[in-house]
Amino acid sequence: MTSSTDAGPADQPGPESGAERTTRPERPAPERRVRPDRPRAEASTGPRARTGKPVRRKAEGQWALGYREPLNANEQSKKDDNPLNVRARIENIYSKTGFDGIDKGDLRGRFRWWGLYTQREQGYDGSWTGDENIDVLEAKYFMMRIRCDAGALNVDQVRTLGQISTEFGRDTADLSDRENVQFHWIEVENVPEIWQRIEAVGLKTTEACGDCPRVVLGSPLAGESLNEIIDPTPAIDEIVRRYIGKKEYSNLPRKFKTAISGQQDVVHEINDVAFVGVVHPEHGPGLDLWVGGGLSTNPMLAQRVGVWVPLAEVPDVWEAVVALFRDYGYRRLRTKARLKFLVKDWGIEKFRQVLEDEFLKRKLIDGPAPQQPTEPIDHVGVQRLRNGLNAVGFSPIAGRVSGTILTEVADAVERIGSDRIRFTPYQKLIVLDVPDDKVEALIDELAPLGLQARPSLWRRNLMACSGIEFCKLSFAETRKRSQALVPELEQRLADINAQLDIPITININGCPNSCARSQIADIGFKGQLVDDGTGNQVEGFQVHLGGSLGFDSAFGRKLRQHKVTTDELGDYIERVVRNFVKHREDGERFAQWAVRADEADLR
Repeated sequence: MTSSTDAGPADQPGPESGAERTTRPERPAPERRVRPDRPRAEASTGPRARTGKPVRRKAEGQWALGYREPLNANEQSKKDDNPLNVRARIENIYSKTGFDGIDKGDLRGRFRWWGLYTQREQGYDGSWTGDENIDVLEAKYFMMRIRCDAGALNVDQVRTLGQISTEFGRDTADLSDRENVQFHWIEVENVPEIWQRIEAVGLKTTEACGDCPRVVLGSPLAGESLNEIIDPTPAIDEIVRRYIGKKEYSNLPRKFKTAISGQQDVVHEINDVAFVGVVHPEHGPGLDLWVGGGLSTNPMLAQRVGVWVPLAEVPDVWEAVVALFRDYGYRRLRTKARLKFLVKDWGIEKFRQVLEDEFLKRKLIDGPAPQQPTEPIDHVGVQRLRNGLNAVGFSPIAGRVSGTILTEVADAVERIGSDRIRFTPYQKLIVLDVPDDKVEALIDELAPLGLQARPSLWRRNLMACSGIEFCKLSFAETRKRSQALVPELEQRLADINAQLDIPITININGCPNSCARSQIADIGFKGQLVDDGTGNQVEGFQVHLGGSLGFDSAFGRKLRQHKVTTDELGDYIERVVRNFVKHREDGERFAQWAVRADEADLR
């Protein structure tokens, strides 16, 4: 259970994942021994010297190679019963027996396919985080994730979400960086009623979590942006219609993330599959295919397949990539089961060949690369749309809203005559179709709700996951801490904000799973327990510096043994930002400076 969460109880990092559970000192790499040059031995007729046995690689559980027997408990659970079948048990059994009547295999596994994770029991700090304490940490309440493909909603849908939050979720609602809405404090007894209400307005929780195709990221301004190369909305709609909730694709080796946009506003480099708008010199507007992106404890950027895909063929190509992952993906170790590991081992040339020869049964068209943006495209502020109206993008702090706020947003949007609201991959909210004479009135009406259309750099560019407030995997407070951190930074850095002509992104994660993308932020924080200097283990973070997507995509720089406690966040951010302003060159972005900066200026 997480926020922009991609991790669930079964996704807890294990010994092979590299997750940092404590602050044990890192063991230095062994010194490499250099063998002195020796003359080559003369040919000998004597017996050949014995060599060691060749290492035999373990089978990875790839279905296409005949390995159909489960190699871990998660695979066994999916084979025992397709996770989509658990809905009937929730509706007919568990909603009547209550939490204590739920089978543990369903609770900690199959429930995820319907958007449900148990949340963290209150009162247990990061020292309790870990599989060995799952029975203690597991509260009798759920996080429920509402699937919002392309982040596209209407007024009735947003109002319904607000009402569900206030009635069943203690007024909790968070916008995730996957364009979803997440509730907390949901009781299993109320789940059937919630499903009935959201499905009545065209929403669902189907495959919002689990080893399946999760929500499809799309541009909040799809079809209306002046900067869009092509509107992929028909392809997104067709993918959802054809494949989501279908059992032939509900048992993948691990989660599968998709992003499709006519412009680069959907963090396509960190998705399993992505389609990005590009113009082919001969064929015109279409989409560029990327595969194998993902963060967590083994971050990898997606690679271009090098093909141009026409809009009408996007659903077929998407299905082929999913089927390839299903059949060739690694199923032995959860920590190595994402598509990125297969792409890394195969290389992009083999991936393309297998995709074309075995799954599409045809060749794809070679295509050009899209031009890279120089900063995140988050759509905050006022933009003119193709239809002559405006989009107004609002920034809550780290996506935190509430049911009450969502209801008031729906009412305000309805009053100005609009019916289109969008969520974004940056935890923002966008209102479309705002007339010129209603822009300022809407901005003024939503500002008291904590939704600002002209936010400070710190409010606009800070993201966070759920953190220890609700997540069983977290070591530190994140989203809740962000609510106080943003005003603190606004005040601390008021004297230099005018000198910051570029965004500085801050991403705060409660654990190594990187649900809030710590490795690709200018300043990224990865939650863990750290030594406070007196031998006590307290909440803190490892620091990543200079990560970015777009023009110079790269993961953040880590300074050896550089960690800060939760209480030091404000001090640290202020210190490093002031050093950046002092030492940067003209036009230099933070990510560029962090790569070349003296280590002392980064601590």
